[in-house]
Amino acid sequence: MQKTRAIVSIAWVLFWILMISTSVQEYLRGHDHGVWKPVLWEATSALTGTMLLLLQRRYTRKYDAWVATPARWFLRQLAWLPAYWILFVPIAFGMRHIVYGLMGEVYPHDSWARVYLYEDIKMTLFFSLFTAITFGVLSFHAMLDERVRVERTTASLRQAQLLRLSQQMQPHFLFNALNTISSLMHRDLARADSMLVQLSDVLRATLDVSERPLVPLQTELRIVRGYAALMGERFADRVSVTWEIDAAALACEVPVMSLQPLLENVFKHTVERRRAPVAIHVSALRQQDTLLLRVQDNGGRLAQAGAAASAGASSTTATADTADTVETTTAMAGGISLRNLHERLAGLYAGHASLELHQLSPAGVLAEIRLPCGS
Repeated sequence: MQKTRAIVSIAWVLFWILMISTSVQEYLRGHDHGVWKPVLWEATSALTGTMLLLLQRRYTRKYDAWVATPARWFLRQLAWLPAYWILFVPIAFGMRHIVYGLMGEVYPHDSWARVYLYEDIKMTLFFSLFTAITFGVLSFHAMLDERVRVERTTASLRQAQLLRLSQQMQPHFLFNALNTISSLMHRDLARADSMLVQLSDVLRATLDVSERPLVPLQTELRIVRGYAALMGERFADRVSVTWEIDAAALACEVPVMSLQPLLENVFKHTVERRRAPVAIHVSALRQQDTLLLRVQDNGGRLAQAGAAASAGASSTTATADTADTVETTTAMAGGISLRNLHERLAGLYAGHASLELHQLSPAGVLAEIRLPCGS
């Protein structure tokens, strides 16, 4: 609103400069001296008109909200038109008479009746133009305010949705972790107890970020490392996890519980189903303004659809732009976790993030998340 006032004020000053310049040029066509006269005529009109406009705005500003009902707003403004009719001539012409008197001259004009008629017609047009412009400016700002309100409401709804999705991952993760511990309770009580300790550390980390859709990668890694340690207890002789983390990437923000579902997929769909040892490699690399997160194993396989499968394609991609693709290429993906992650990426980054799954040759799956990082 402040910027609009400045623009309107500049336009108002330029308008009267134009009026004065035009009046001076007209006057000089028939006179070779006394340029101060047309300057006085227009300057007094400008001062009087400005004063009346300021008074009108001061006493009608409280009705600005009425622009939503134009008839009421215009009727309230119309009540000021008689003030222009009554006050303009005495004020403007009074100043002219005073200045002419100081210059030793008499200000000539028509009869007061004709002066009032002529000036009141001008003031009516002037008043109508100003009121219409004021209505346009107020309507424009009301529209902007409504847009901001809608955007804030939409942002709040999106935030609530993202929070719901993030919190949905916590019981899903807890359910799988407890199942893992339950499977060990009757076989190896010591390892089950160790896993409970690991689980408590992971849950403490998730509680710390439970109300936040985005967290620094360093915080996300605390959860993921805890989960890897937890699952490593169960599959101690069948899995190894290596980490390659770029220090420059630690400050980048990522969706909370974004790496953990990818790691969980490897354990659930590859480690649990293979007798041979599985090597898992987790990496985070910052490439200028992009963060690349990878979870790679050496034994997983994606279910390939259609011709790609029959042709023995060595690479299958599932992007965050197409949920159906994610579902058709993830026999090892566990459904809910990748759908959840896909929805969160779409909600948080509006197409500027991607989730991809690649089938490696001769075996293995590479899961990649690309995120913007401006930290």
